[in-house]
Amino acid sequence: MTDDDTGPMGIDRTRIEKGGFLLFLAVLTALALLVAWPFLAALFWSVLAAIMFQPLYQRILASMGGKANRAALATLGVITVAVVIPMIVIGTMIVDQATEVYLALSEQQIDAGEFFIRIREALPARVQVMIEGSGYGDFDTVRDRLAELARESAGMIAGRAMAIGGGALGFVLSFGVGLYVTYFLLRDGQTLGPALRRALPMPQDVARPLSDRFLSIVRATIKGSVVVGLVQGALGAITFWIAGLPAVLLFGLLMAILSLLPAVGPAIVWLPAAVYLLATGAIWQGVFVIVSGVAVIGMADNVLRPILVGRDTGIPDWIILISTLGGIAAFGISGVVAGPVIAGLFLAAWPMLSPREEPAPEGE
Repeated sequence: MTDDDTGPMGIDRTRIEKGGFLLFLAVLTALALLVAWPFLAALFWSVLAAIMFQPLYQRILASMGGKANRAALATLGVITVAVVIPMIVIGTMIVDQATEVYLALSEQQIDAGEFFIRIREALPARVQVMIEGSGYGDFDTVRDRLAELARESAGMIAGRAMAIGGGALGFVLSFGVGLYVTYFLLRDGQTLGPALRRALPMPQDVARPLSDRFLSIVRATIKGSVVVGLVQGALGAITFWIAGLPAVLLFGLLMAILSLLPAVGPAIVWLPAAVYLLATGAIWQGVFVIVSGVAVIGMADNVLRPILVGRDTGIPDWIILISTLGGIAAFGISGVVAGPVIAGLFLAAWPMLSPREEPAPEGE
């Protein structure tokens, strides 16, 4: 250290300057987050779309002779037509069905508790006696709870729809920003990724495996949770439509969400529906729902998940469940992916603190 680096009272000027720069950088980062906060969800989904569709972009780029701008626009068109527009249309229909169910329940046009009573009356007398003896025979209380649960569930979806409708300008703006950013991420992703990794304030032998882990978890989560859930929800909606049940898209959405639960999953929706159909005399419809639930909806997870995901995540099922539900509670729909990604990076980062074993010398 030279005299120029030391202040009049022996203070290390270089350290102060470095600390001042870090403080300035922290404040600047906080301000940047504040500015981008209204579009954080749109930016997050743009990153996910760029990661998932980067292979498609590379194929289109090769077919167009390396014209990056045209390839990015073509890929963005595929995303819009194949993913965005169908989700908007289906989402609007689900919202309409949820609103209709909520209004019908509020105006008592549908008595959710009556379904439970009809199922109870269809049970054998011995089973009814067993239920009464077990302490679960207070059907009036159960009926009221079921009606309240149905109103709250449908009302929550309807409320979300009204919130989106009320902020239509913000939704359109975020949607446009998301597509705009996705275009540049697709075009420049191959250079942005390594540049961001090199800019991380950590050793490259740590940053590299963490970035690779991030990419693998994102791909596995979207393919394993989102795609498989949507397939199971679609199969459930088709099953309910064939069986003549109402609000099939709403029930399909519920099955897609509940597919996150291991073992039971969509059966929480289709099994009570099958029991109700059987109890009300719709025998073939009830049998069809059971067969489809076991052989089609349930098997879709067992067939698709190993093909789409393989062993990309290495995260236990119970951690995926907790992180997904917790992510939804914290970040909304973005938490479906954000939760497992955070959990995966957490599990990958902590072992890096432990000292690595040195290789044994040769001859020992």
